[in-house]
Amino acid sequence: MNILVLNCGSSSIKFELFDMKREKVLSTGIVEKVGMKGSFLMLKKTDGKKVKFEGDVLDHKIGVEYILGVISSKKHGALKSLNEISAVGHRVVHGGEDFSGSVFINKEVIKVLEKNIELAPLHNPANLKGIYALKNLLPEVPQVAVFDTAFHQSMEPHVFMYGIPYSLYKKYKIRRYGFHGTSHRYVSSRVCEILNKKSDNIKIISCHLGNGASLAAIKNGKSLDTSMGFTPVEGLIMGTRSGDLDIGALTFIMRKEEIGLETSSILVNKFSGMLGVTGVSSDMREIEEKAEEGNERAKLGLKMYAYRVKKYIGAYAAALGGADVLIFTGGIGENAVELRQDICNGLEFAGIELDSEKNKTRGKEAVISSENSKAKIVVVPTNEEFVIAKDTFEIVKNLN
Repeated sequence: MNILVLNCGSSSIKFELFDMKREKVLSTGIVEKVGMKGSFLMLKKTDGKKVKFEGDVLDHKIGVEYILGVISSKKHGALKSLNEISAVGHRVVHGGEDFSGSVFINKEVIKVLEKNIELAPLHNPANLKGIYALKNLLPEVPQVAVFDTAFHQSMEPHVFMYGIPYSLYKKYKIRRYGFHGTSHRYVSSRVCEILNKKSDNIKIISCHLGNGASLAAIKNGKSLDTSMGFTPVEGLIMGTRSGDLDIGALTFIMRKEEIGLETSSILVNKFSGMLGVTGVSSDMREIEEKAEEGNERAKLGLKMYAYRVKKYIGAYAAALGGADVLIFTGGIGENAVELRQDICNGLEFAGIELDSEKNKTRGKEAVISSENSKAKIVVVPTNEEFVIAKDTFEIVKNLN
């Protein structure tokens, strides 16, 4: 069974084609600059070679049509015909309180997704555009929605509620939802395989550190707590997001700078975080380079980043009653050797002790804790696309 996975952003469409019988990737790539000048499709073939296709991609439907054409082309395609696509799995950012797992997409599900647009106005509309496009282009092919928020629906009310009037929660569903659920779910499951542990009897702290970043406290295979909240802004300092910020400070800025709601949202989402603090970049590699050259703001940004992650690890160790495993994943978590060291320094009191030599690894699975560490520290590259493909496969397999 061949499963096509789509991750539609506002101006990009990531795709990956899986042969689920062999659990093998057949094709992967991305359409960039959708609706903009200079749009293109970049295809990565199984031999590692990349092929770039340039052309006007005016909207998501054209982008999806472009993808279908390339993956079924004679020269570059992995399929002889589009009839070989058994199902399509979509990454959908927000499922609200309506979905605690992945679902087969029908008219009723689409209505609920449309209702939840107000919870994720920057993400869900693009996700829906991909669903609409496939429905139009391949109407007979079943589609499945896999939600970033679903994994965290196991959080209890005392964890996900905010200290605001309860009536606002009931009226607008304002609460902690959490994101990166597909990644946290994958790495927490995978680490149990690596360590030969049972997922129903283990306490895990998962650190997904990328341009967007979040931690999750996972107990016996279920999310107990997570650092992102009602939106992805809350929690850790990120590439361009502020992370935890006093609401009073934000309203003070709005008053002093005489800015409105839209501008303040752009401020905390696009111009804050590591970019705002360092003035260098949102890219951790560039910030580390500048820090090595002596840039004081870059040094400050790195210290702030490591401290915030460390603080959340300590909080989640308390919430879990201790941790058996600490996971590093995401582009930064998998590759930033020095940052992992800085985060773990001082966590020995919680039974977390890093081995400096074992830590010298990038982008591959590795146990990097010392022999004396009570908790295992493990680098686990994430694979959200595979989770989406697997969920899609399981749901579609049981349709008939």
